[in-house]
Parts: sequence; C-alpha cells; structure tokens
Amino acid sequence: MARRRSLQLAAIGTAAGLFSGLFGVGGGTIIVPALILLLGYGAREATGTSLAAIVLIAAVATLTHGAYGNVHVGDGLLIGVPAVAGVLGGTWLQQRIAPRAVSLLFSAVLVASAVDLLAR
Repeated sequence: MARRRSLQLAAIGTAAGLFSGLFGVGGGTIIVPALILLLGYGAREATGTSLAAIVLIAAVATLTHGAYGNVHVGDGLLIGVPAVAGVLGGTWLQQRIAPRAVSLLFSAVLVASAVDLLAR
C-alpha cells in the first residue's frame, strides 16, 4: 500500500510539474484536486501539502524559464511580495470556514477560469 501511495504522489508531482512548466499552473489546479480525489486528503491538508510542493516546483521552473529569458524578476517581485499578505489572509480565512465551502469556492474559481479561457 505504501508503494502504491508513493507512486500516486510521484504521478501527481509529475503532472503538476508538467503543467507548471507548460502553463505556469500546477499546485492548486493539479495537486490539490488530485490529493483530495485520489488520496482522500482533506481540503486543508491538500492545500498545505500543495504549497509545500510548490516551493520546489516554482524554484526549478523559475530557473528553467530564466534560462530561456522568460522571467521578469522585477514584475515577479511586485506580484510576489504583496502575495505574501494574500497568503496570510487566505490561510487565516481558510481555517475559519467549512472545508466544504473551501472546496466549492475552489471549484467556482476553476470553472470561471475555464469559461474565461474558452471564451477567448
């Protein structure tokens, strides 16, 4: 059973890395749903685990895209530094609302993103 779980986690990580490199997404859109649906994680645990994985994924992706000249460091900092406040606020809020509400809000964001992308 432990081997199967390890293989599932590795598959989730591979998919997240592929999507991160290809589209700039992977953590929230791939890891969180996969951990919930495939491994039975709760929404809070899936989110926290995804964020831990994103640290490594983002570092490698940034270096790789940087080698291709695709990174605007100043703009990244202007997005990233204020995002820290958003992370703190979002984490605080997530701990205070029902896990079902977190899942529904996340689903709504994914659906809205999909509709917007398809409409373009």
